[in-house]
Amino acid sequence: MTSTNSIRPRWALPTRPPGHDPILFARAMRDMRLTWRARGVLAELATGYTDDDRPLMHQLSSLTRDERLAAEGREAFRKAVAELRALGYLEPEGDGVAERLAVNLDAAKDARPVHDRFHLDDDYDGS
Repeated sequence: MTSTNSIRPRWALPTRPPGHDPILFARAMRDMRLTWRARGVLAELATGYTDDDRPLMHQLSSLTRDERLAAEGREAFRKAVAELRALGYLEPEGDGVAERLAVNLDAAKDARPVHDRFHLDDDYDGS
C-alpha cells in the first residue's frame, strides 16, 4: 500500500500565497448562504492551485474513490460547485466541455456573515 505522503499531486502545489483579497476571502468563508461543503470547495479552488495549473471541473469531479481519500463524492462536489456558481463565487472560463471555473471573491461583498459573532466591516467594498 502506498503512503498518502508519497503520492505525487496531480496538480502542482502553489509556491506562493494566492493574490486574493484576504478580507474578501474571510467574508466568503463566513458567508452563511454557503454550506460548509461549498466553503471547503471554494477554499480549495481559491488557494489550492497555481494560476497556470488549475484543474478542469470534470477532472475534480471524476477523481476515483481511491484518489479522493476522505473527500466527499462526485455528487456532493457537483452540488457545492452549483451552489458557488449560483451565488457568483465561481464563473465559467471555458466552453462548457473543458470548463475551468474562476474564483470571484467579489461575491463576498454580499456575504451574510453571522454579525453578532463575526464583526466584519459591513461597508467593505474590496478596494
